Amino acid sequence: MPVPDPPVTGVNAPSAPAPGGGPARPSRLDPAIAARLRRDADGLVAAVVRQHDTGEVLMLAWMDDEALHRTLTTGRATYWSRSRQEYWVKGATSGHHQHVRAVAVDCDGDALLVTVDQVGAACHTGERTCFFTDLPVGAPGERA
Repeated sequence: MPVPDPPVTGVNAPSAPAPGGGPARPSRLDPAIAARLRRDADGLVAAVVRQHDTGEVLMLAWMDDEALHRTLTTGRATYWSRSRQEYWVKGATSGHHQHVRAVAVDCDGDALLVTVDQVGAACHTGERTCFFTDLPVGAPGERA
């Protein structure tokens, strides 16, 4: 089973507004990009991650302004871990890197689409994608 990615070391102070409701801090994110985002109460935006060549949806993660800034400037997918309250670069220890090809913001500014070249599994369980459990759709007896 893969080891979860550790937090990014170095500057890891959250940007404005701070995840978890902490005090706001100066943002390094381009102000024009920051102005387009609609963050949740914790200062986060959902990031849907997909494989660049197949369109396969790999995972859902969370970004604040600093995580998005790091992602855009380094080309390595960086997220905010809500459980650990730390930044993490996908693949830093697992080797299952996400090389960012593109990032788009949705029409409402409350979600990001991160297009990556995924190396190895995207899910912490070792699965290629986090979406490997299908749920039944339709009324019982009508399901295919």
